[in-house]
Amino acid sequence: MFALPHLDLPPLRGAAGTVRLPGSKSISNRVLLLAGLAEGTTEIHDLLDSDDTRVMLQALRALGCSLERLEADGAVLRVQGLGGRLRVREAELFLGNAGTAMRPLAAALAVLAATQGGCFELRGVPRMHERPIGDLVDALRPLGCRIDELGTPGYPPLRVSGQAGGRLATRQPIRVRGDVSSQFLTALLLALPLVSDAGDVVVEVEGELISKPYVEITLALLARFGIQVQRAGWSRFTIPQGSRYRTPGRIHVEGDASSASYFVALGAIAALDAPVRIEGVGRDSIQGDIAFLDAAAAMGAQVHAGPNWIEVRRGRWPLQAIELDCNAIPDAAMTLAVMALYAQGTTRLSGIASWRVKETDRITAMAAELGRLGAQVDSGDDFIAVTPPAQWRAAALATYDDHRMAMCLSLAAFNPLAGAKPPVPIRIEDPGCVAKTFPDYFETLFGIVQADPAEVPVIAVDGPSASGKGTLAAALAQRLGWHLLDSGAVYRALALAALRQGVVPEDEPALLRLAAALDLRFEGERVWLGGEEIGDELRREETGAMASRVAALPAVRRALHALQLSFHRAPGLVADGRDMGTVVFPGAALKVFLTASAAERAKRRHKQLISKGIDTKITTLLADIEARDARDRSRSAAPLRAAEDALQLDNSQLGIDESVELVLQWWRQRNPLDRGR
Repeated sequence: MFALPHLDLPPLRGAAGTVRLPGSKSISNRVLLLAGLAEGTTEIHDLLDSDDTRVMLQALRALGCSLERLEADGAVLRVQGLGGRLRVREAELFLGNAGTAMRPLAAALAVLAATQGGCFELRGVPRMHERPIGDLVDALRPLGCRIDELGTPGYPPLRVSGQAGGRLATRQPIRVRGDVSSQFLTALLLALPLVSDAGDVVVEVEGELISKPYVEITLALLARFGIQVQRAGWSRFTIPQGSRYRTPGRIHVEGDASSASYFVALGAIAALDAPVRIEGVGRDSIQGDIAFLDAAAAMGAQVHAGPNWIEVRRGRWPLQAIELDCNAIPDAAMTLAVMALYAQGTTRLSGIASWRVKETDRITAMAAELGRLGAQVDSGDDFIAVTPPAQWRAAALATYDDHRMAMCLSLAAFNPLAGAKPPVPIRIEDPGCVAKTFPDYFETLFGIVQADPAEVPVIAVDGPSASGKGTLAAALAQRLGWHLLDSGAVYRALALAALRQGVVPEDEPALLRLAAALDLRFEGERVWLGGEEIGDELRREETGAMASRVAALPAVRRALHALQLSFHRAPGLVADGRDMGTVVFPGAALKVFLTASAAERAKRRHKQLISKGIDTKITTLLADIEARDARDRSRSAAPLRAAEDALQLDNSQLGIDESVELVLQWWRQRNPLDRGR
């Protein structure tokens, strides 16, 4: 939904409800690779569907793995593993910005190519080519792996190659640095069981190992696939001779604990009357970021958790500033930096040097964006210190193509709860970057937040029948990332329900019962009634004629008024109809009255119906449109007219793209986040 240049969030004031987390990225990509390397077939349940897992899936297909979706919704994936044997000897793999794919695949393919023969190139987006991999390369080359750096030394892209029958020097310990990224150690632990036939394989870590909980995930999943790694503290890991990957048959991916942190923080900040409940991960998680619960509690959150759920609500307020070594929770620590905006005092987070080699330099990025909001920020090589704003500022926040920046910074929209005067909206640039790990993040967020309707913007688009207001409104909603209310479709849906049940327009009690039970959902120009898509039926002339008659009934309009108001939710609403700006949303931030001549509207309707195979005459359509116009203008309940402050848009000679750009220009002139830019 959010393939947008930016998304504006109004001030938000509360949160309550239940969210179901997507699967863990860290677990998902490890499980995919393990299933791909293992003997046998693995059924993976609750796999994360995201950019990072998609590139791993594409890579596995390119390498000859058989992948099959077992359910219509894709909830179960069956992977036929390679059994440690290459089926494809040459491939070019594009791995996006997924470190959880690039590093372990590079290691696995390096050892397989060196022993079985092959040539593989691994590339990514430009940012991936700035993320270090040199320490992993330096660990693999002494074994006898041939690795060519195709760009800047120490960084992707890489080419790994070798000849069949090669032997690797695994008798001596393999040494790897641990103080840059734990993914280097993980990559070796995932790859080296493939070449353990000659004896035990030992990996020794140089320096302090960071992000130890992510290595714990690796070890736990290796055990599920038959590899019992022995370790001496965090410095020496032994893979037993003859280790072989074997499928566990079925494996479930637990919810992403890093993603849980945003909703834990949301509960701590904004769950005033009822908790925020998070399902899919709990206290028994194998993910280190579950320790974020303790950090949130230290700041004042009320946290309760079970085996697969967490509930959080506000406790201490304002939150308490903390000083914390975040070496064990580097990803979730980003959320603490934004929680610091709501804390009393200065929050200092240390042990975060790994932030600098993630999707972006997160220390620099977070310091810059929190500063835009008005916070005082100090930072260094491995720390960040945040003091809340004395005066909050509306800001457009850059996300640096980093999913966690986008999700963390969205929490700044709750600034009214921190006493921001006035409350300020915020802009999230490139919100679509959340697709890396949580494609539905913003939809999930908006499903449980509360806002003052007066602070949630509305664009009302009114106009006569067939003026194109529905098409214009749907395009505007898509461009802005807002909700859509097609009020005409509301009345047509009621009319359709009446026609299906044989209810006549004169039977007001029956119409009111139908109105009370309407279950409508809009997505672009598509409409669902009770889970059934009804777009084509709504466009029938019979349905339109019935809708015009029932819409003239004051009791029906009153019955549907509350339903229409329920669409007024964050981040914003585009509403189209005949009385959106005059009756339903008289306080709309922008009102547009769309017009076109009756002849032009009849021509458009005729073209639309003919394209759908519906035979009709343009003269009949013109007469019907003129009759509807007269009826709509003269009815006693909400007659068709432009609001006094509406901007007139005659689109007789304009295409839809031109009309959309004109209305967006009008909106930018009124939007506080655009004024002065």
